[in-house]
Amino acid sequence: MSENHNDTQFSNPNILPTGTPQGQSELQRPQGSEPVSEETTHFGYQTVRKSEKQAKVAEVFTSVARKYDVMNDLMSFGIHRLWKRFAISLTGVRSGQHVLDIAGGTGDLAKVFSREVGRSGRVVLSDINEAMLEVGRTRLINAGCNNVDFVLANAETLEPFADNSFDLVTISFGLRNVTDKDKALAAMHRVLKPGGRLLVLEFSKPVFEPLSKAYDLYSFTALPIMGKLVAGDAESYQYLAESIRMHPDQATLKGMMENAGFVNCDYHNLTGGIVAVHRGFKAR
Repeated sequence: MSENHNDTQFSNPNILPTGTPQGQSELQRPQGSEPVSEETTHFGYQTVRKSEKQAKVAEVFTSVARKYDVMNDLMSFGIHRLWKRFAISLTGVRSGQHVLDIAGGTGDLAKVFSREVGRSGRVVLSDINEAMLEVGRTRLINAGCNNVDFVLANAETLEPFADNSFDLVTISFGLRNVTDKDKALAAMHRVLKPGGRLLVLEFSKPVFEPLSKAYDLYSFTALPIMGKLVAGDAESYQYLAESIRMHPDQATLKGMMENAGFVNCDYHNLTGGIVAVHRGFKAR
C-alpha cells in the first residue's frame, strides 16, 4: 500500500472495517451523504430503483453464502476452478505485493494470493456482503492465511482504501452485481498503484450461437432447480441467470475499462465465451 496508508489498519482478522455497504438502511446513511437516487437500473430482468438493487443483491448473497462453494461446483461442473486458475496466471502476482480481491466471497483467489505474496506482502479480501465475507474469513483463517485482511466495502467507492495502494486488484464473478459499474471501475483505477493491474473474471457472452442457445436452456431450467434442491433458494439462481444476460459483453466491458483510464486492455474468452477474463493496467 502507499506510504501514507497505515499498514496496521486492517491487521486484525476479527475486525471488519466498513465502507458504505450496499443495502444499508436510511438510519445507517452517514450525515451529509446524497439522498437516494430515483434513477432506475436492472436487477436481473426487473427494472428497479438503484437503491433497491443494492438491497436485493445483498439479500441474494446472504441467502446463498453457506452453499456458495457447493453450488459453484455443481453449476459449472467444477470448471470454475479452471477459470480462476487461468485468471490467476494472468495476474503476475509475486512476493511482497499488495493485492485487493473485491467481491472475494469465500476466498478462492485470496487464498492463492496469500501464498504468492508471502510474508512481506499483504492481501485484502473485500466484499459488500457480511455473510459472504464471514465465510471467507473463517475459511482463510482456518487455512493459516495470516497475511490477509477482511474488509466490508462497497466496490463503487472502495472508501477504506487510499489512492495508489495496490499492485493488483481483482474482482471475480462480482462486477455484474454492482449497480454502477463505471463508478466501480473508476474506484479500482484510483486504488491501483501506477503500473498496477486489474483482472476481471466474469460471466460473458458465448461466441457461438449453438452454445449460446444450449447455455440459455441450461441456465434458465437447471440452475433454479439446483438452487432449490441444494440451497433451498430457486429465486436467487434465477437472478443469477438473468444477471449474466444483462452484463456487458466482452467488447463493451473492455471499452468501459478504457473509459475508466485503464491502458493496454485485453480479454480472453473461456469455455467459448461463457466466461471472460479482462485485463487492464494503470499507466505509470
